[in-house]
Amino acid sequence: MKEVSVASREQFGSRLGFILISAGCAIGLGNVWRFPYITGQYGGAAFVLLYLLFLTVFALPILVMEFSVGRASQKGVARSFDELEPAGSKWHRFKWAALAGNYLLMMFYTTVAGWMLAYAFFSAGNRFDSMEASAVEGVFDGLLADPVLMMVFMLAVVLIGVLVTRAGLKNGVERITKVMMMALFVVLVILCIRAVTLPGAERGLEFYLMPDFGKLFEGGWSTFVDAVFAAMGQAFFTVSVGIGSMSIFGSYVDKRYALTGEAVRIAGLDTLVALMAGLIIFPACFAFGVEPGSGPGLIFITLPSVFAQMPMGQLWCTLFFIFMASAALSTIIAVFENIMSFSIDQWGWSRSRACLVNGVLLAVLSMPCVLGFNVWAGIDVPGIGNIQAIEDFIVSNNVLPLGALVFLLFCTSKRGWGFQNFLKEADTGNGMRFPHKILPYLRFVLPVLILLVIVMGYAPIVQTWLGA
Repeated sequence: MKEVSVASREQFGSRLGFILISAGCAIGLGNVWRFPYITGQYGGAAFVLLYLLFLTVFALPILVMEFSVGRASQKGVARSFDELEPAGSKWHRFKWAALAGNYLLMMFYTTVAGWMLAYAFFSAGNRFDSMEASAVEGVFDGLLADPVLMMVFMLAVVLIGVLVTRAGLKNGVERITKVMMMALFVVLVILCIRAVTLPGAERGLEFYLMPDFGKLFEGGWSTFVDAVFAAMGQAFFTVSVGIGSMSIFGSYVDKRYALTGEAVRIAGLDTLVALMAGLIIFPACFAFGVEPGSGPGLIFITLPSVFAQMPMGQLWCTLFFIFMASAALSTIIAVFENIMSFSIDQWGWSRSRACLVNGVLLAVLSMPCVLGFNVWAGIDVPGIGNIQAIEDFIVSNNVLPLGALVFLLFCTSKRGWGFQNFLKEADTGNGMRFPHKILPYLRFVLPVLILLVIVMGYAPIVQTWLGA
């Protein structure tokens, strides 16, 4: 095994910075967009318990592994496997798949983050005043049909990401993300208080917080199986493991703290935001007689019309979409940092050059997603969807789970870094220790679960193709 370089590397200014920035990477649209509507689809509180179970046994171990690989190597994914792999092995080739995954994620995430930013402006301008859901749908459809408007908001998101990462780790990424995350929690608390005090909110709280496992079987065992795989997928994707977006932050952390406890804190913050998003959405939906499992349109179509019916609705709607935009931008900044650091570690670029080159590439490569809703709307893969759905499918159903499998095998296999080396790094410092006795589970059970997530992601496509 190669001797790890200990060259000087920029570090976080504080432990809080590391926790908030790593949580910011994990906290994204999966928490505040996808989590509420799939919770609504699968019966509320019972699904939440399934999600928490799989978060613990499925996602947390791999999160600790990403942090450990980053801290032990003192590099991001561009050079971490090069530093830690046994001589002559080929684990380092994964870096290119990781870089592609980061780029693909940003190629559609910048557009969706742009929608959140646009809705924050629409809400502040009282665009949704007294609108029914059908009228709000017209606003959303109009946004999608306008490539220039979508491009403007997408470029604004890219510019924010580039400017923050250009300022450096401490002065840019850490400082801005800490402020953004703290503001996000303040807005969340205000919105939660408003939602749970609405007349009729009690039914929403009961739906969300009181488990009824019978709801998981309302459609028979097939519904339960669907719910289990949905919970596995949500738990897995919510902490953003698989493309090195967490290992880069591990590389910036000193060795005073054991990494398992840090991973638990970050996953806890990530889950708290998802649960609080539900405390906003479900009481509001039940208070105004809206179906909580109404799918992705819940955020962009249903909720603005719900807020429009509230006293001071403009304020609550604006705050909600500021919260949504902040959640999206926290992920944008974190992944941009991963991309910029890749260029710095791999090719020795300055941070300025990395930001300039990657910023231009990210802006250009995000355009197909923008155009996929209008000019190129005819491009469609049966069972997957338009350009945005294709990019999402490649990342979420392929690169992320396969990348997580690479990290898992690298940290548990004798032909990789090895379990003892991983444990030594994970347990260095004060705090919670990684459970040493779960190696058989990590070697023989967890890989199968990851492969099942991949297979289940293809099931709807196969059904569509066979049906056709």
